[in-house]
Amino acid sequence: MSPSSKKPDTFTPCSTPSFPEFVLLIALVMSLGSLSIDNLLPAFGPIQADFGISDPNDLQLLVTAYMVPFAIMQAVYGPVSDVIGRRPTLMIGLAVYLLGGLVATLAGSFSMLLIGRAIQGAGLAATRVLTVAIIRDRFAGREMARVMSITMMVFITVPIVAPASGSLLLLLGTWHLIFGTIVGVAVLVGGWFYVRMPETLHPEYRQSFSFSQIASAIQTTASTRVSIGYATGIGLMMGCLMSYIGSAQQIFETEVYHLGAYFPLVFGCIATFMGAASFTNATLVQRLGMRRLSHIGICGFTLVAAVQLFIALLYDGRPPLLLYAGVFAVNQFLFSLTVPNFNSIAMAPLGSIAGTASSFIGSYTTLLGALWGLVIGRSFNGTVIPLSAGYLGLGAACLGIVLWTEKGRLSLRAQSQEGTGEQALPVAAE
Repeated sequence: MSPSSKKPDTFTPCSTPSFPEFVLLIALVMSLGSLSIDNLLPAFGPIQADFGISDPNDLQLLVTAYMVPFAIMQAVYGPVSDVIGRRPTLMIGLAVYLLGGLVATLAGSFSMLLIGRAIQGAGLAATRVLTVAIIRDRFAGREMARVMSITMMVFITVPIVAPASGSLLLLLGTWHLIFGTIVGVAVLVGGWFYVRMPETLHPEYRQSFSFSQIASAIQTTASTRVSIGYATGIGLMMGCLMSYIGSAQQIFETEVYHLGAYFPLVFGCIATFMGAASFTNATLVQRLGMRRLSHIGICGFTLVAAVQLFIALLYDGRPPLLLYAGVFAVNQFLFSLTVPNFNSIAMAPLGSIAGTASSFIGSYTTLLGALWGLVIGRSFNGTVIPLSAGYLGLGAACLGIVLWTEKGRLSLRAQSQEGTGEQALPVAAE
């Protein structure tokens, strides 16, 4: 792809952020997506009551209506960011997200609420694409995996506290207050990003807009075995996560374990295992390598999912809370040991087209995850069996895809290939 002569964004931040500030800021931008879902989970009951929704499974549309546009629009933001830069593209996405937040806050019907959620997802798709592209602009290989893991460690704090904060907001007002608060948080994070983050797209990687160039970049991404293989693996794993998020409120709060107000506590405890996995990955990835850790993760995930399903069947779909939550938390740990490394491996060969590549991979993986999450989530029948079966099926399929990608070999053979990825370029001069 030929670079254009366009100049990068000329806005000069006060100073370049330090490494800790960079990681924190990127993590907060990423966390807006998690906040927009997890903070809303305690409000499912009040929303159902307000709009007279007869089937509780229909409330999962609040997640799906957000996730499908979130997936589709990622295909737009990446190529745009390769042309005009990461910073202005992210600000456009946040503006769309704020519009959707206002529509959702003021919604007077369930249909209008779903429209607001769709607009939110369409806007926040920019954060999914551009945070990965910005990290890839600055880092490569195992260092990128380390940064992704540290970022995820900060990012995971959101699902730990989001349901509890949502419950607190419900004590102070209605579910409309939750959406209004999220809008306020997005304004603060967007302002911080605008003031402090420089343009990271290197001038020689800046592109002129061309459908043929975009198509060429997508073709390169889709035809790179490592990239498309691990991207498919991410999508299958995201299907597990989306099915869990979609049915967590019904499983823990209402229909299986009847925890009521204690639901955010269990949800947060499980999320801490994901944070612990991100810390473990950041600590070990430079020594052991992305492939070794992720291959251990996906093998362990599939085995634990089999145990998870066995326990679910043994107790007719309603196993003891501590037993099931404990096994499930172990699998969430393995999930977080796997997906960040898959993402880094998929992006490693694609530094010169990072924006479009991140866009395609993000759109593909999110859409795949959202659709599988919807299928499994809508299968909820008052027990944990559909969720457990979904975890095992998708985990086994992901392991099969990884074996195909690595031509039947795991871990040791793949580890030696990690140093061959492109090197990250320095941050673009202002």
